[in-house]
Amino acid sequence: MARTLDQVEMDKIVSLCKRRGFIFQSSEIYGGLASTYDYGPLGIELKRNIRDAWWRRFIQYRDDMVGIESAILMHPQVWVASGHSDTFTDPLVECKACHHRFRQDNLTYLGEVGLLIGSNTNLDIVKGSTLPMASENQYDVVLIRGLGLTPPDASTVLVAARLIGPDFHTEKTFAEVGAVIDLPKDERVLFVGRKLEREESDYSVAFQIPLSLETATITLVFQNASGAVWPMVIEVGTSDGRLQMCSSKEVTARHFNLMLKTFLGPVEDTASQVYLRPETAQGIFVNFQNVLTATRKRLPFGIGQIGKSFRNEITTGNFTFRTREFEQMEIEFFVKPGTDEEWHQKWVDDFMQWFIDLGVREEKLRLRPHAQRELSHYSKATSDIEYSFSWGWGELMGIANRTDFDLKAHTRHSGIRLDYFDDEVHDPDRKHYAPYVVEPALGVDRALLVFLFDAYDEEIIEGDTRVVLHLHSAIAPIKVAVLPLSRNERLVPKAREVYDLVRSRFTTQYDDAQSIGRRYRRQDEIGTPLAVTVDFQTLDEDNAVTIRDRDTMEQVRVPISELMDTLTERLDR
Repeated sequence: MARTLDQVEMDKIVSLCKRRGFIFQSSEIYGGLASTYDYGPLGIELKRNIRDAWWRRFIQYRDDMVGIESAILMHPQVWVASGHSDTFTDPLVECKACHHRFRQDNLTYLGEVGLLIGSNTNLDIVKGSTLPMASENQYDVVLIRGLGLTPPDASTVLVAARLIGPDFHTEKTFAEVGAVIDLPKDERVLFVGRKLEREESDYSVAFQIPLSLETATITLVFQNASGAVWPMVIEVGTSDGRLQMCSSKEVTARHFNLMLKTFLGPVEDTASQVYLRPETAQGIFVNFQNVLTATRKRLPFGIGQIGKSFRNEITTGNFTFRTREFEQMEIEFFVKPGTDEEWHQKWVDDFMQWFIDLGVREEKLRLRPHAQRELSHYSKATSDIEYSFSWGWGELMGIANRTDFDLKAHTRHSGIRLDYFDDEVHDPDRKHYAPYVVEPALGVDRALLVFLFDAYDEEIIEGDTRVVLHLHSAIAPIKVAVLPLSRNERLVPKAREVYDLVRSRFTTQYDDAQSIGRRYRRQDEIGTPLAVTVDFQTLDEDNAVTIRDRDTMEQVRVPISELMDTLTERLDR
């Protein structure tokens, strides 16, 4: 389905989700809790449909897959064996001046930072301090001079600048300086500056930041003549109603474990400490032998599950794109060593096609293999399927070749053999081995966000704007809307009769408030594929109803006796 909008800004998605009941801020009446969200009536239907579509495609319809549901709380030694206790950390720094906390690997300290409120304010240097809120609905943040940089060579230039916050993304172009320098495909060229001198630099980069800002990241990208890209990141945030950017170099650094801990039993001590799982994968690995014995599966075969995971992220943001509580759909697919690369590519292709089959535009998707330095401690190879958001390319899911790391690690730590007996191997010393594992891992929340972004569109019809979600019928929260032409007492009984008939098979919404045109628009905005209208012609002439298509807005007349078959045929397309 062609779209009028190529890119959709995050604020439109956030507004739609709140207005129509897809997603709400968690604990909103108490001011909310950072990066936690609740799914409303339509959101939970959409989420359930995504889970069901995944389960049908990759578990139910395959002979080589089975499912499980493992516990969120697991024995602490599971995370020691998996490496999470030692390696699942981010470097954390805390500024002694402003007490903000940042990821150390994403932070470069600035010499001087300037803040500007309003276009007529003098550009004063403000070092590690705050300015009061302006009456306008935005800030202008200006990086002025004295960035404290030591360029790797004299050819280094500032080539890009961008600002990213939890629910927004802003980019500025400054065409008055220099010529465009090409960056990698996943970067957008925004700004080209003069050569940086060792003693001074006087770039000015302006952004507009909403007052609702909680945290944000400003990224400056530099490039030298050889093409090497050098990013520099500064974190900004609010404190007591003030926007704050700190240039202090006085910090303390430590490693921060991303696992959320809790305690079992009445005593809170080390012996009773457990973790909320950071991934569902380990619940599959520790049950490998149980599943193998119960199902008598032969390689290759996989185990999948859907469940909640928790990560105490230092930096979250972009609405539900990165949160501390999220739901995963993960598969661990066990294969013979030597066939792992072939199966890795098969799973990449299968999931790419799954998104396309559910309506995501192919040109908005791409595959990005990880560089060696990006690989996790367990990974031989990982590829991300990425989506082109309004803020740039972002990870949608990852497909990793975990080799035999996990099964061997749990065998060593538990003393229980987690291996496979292959009776097709003739060498008796090689009949038992740990299979290799290919892991496609997808977050339900992130998939839902991508489906919303890709489906959202705005069309101008007779001077009015029609907001429409072109959701695939398989995942649309409401499949059919039943709409009486009015609340006339003659129409209501027949409309209710049709509603009862349709909802026996499809998720259906009955709507009789306001004009029929407004109700069509409401259904378009929540992605309902088909609307069934009951009118006076239904009662007086033909005992038929009108079916309206969301995408084409075409209408056809169908006898009620044929309604269910017609709806089924149209929704199964």
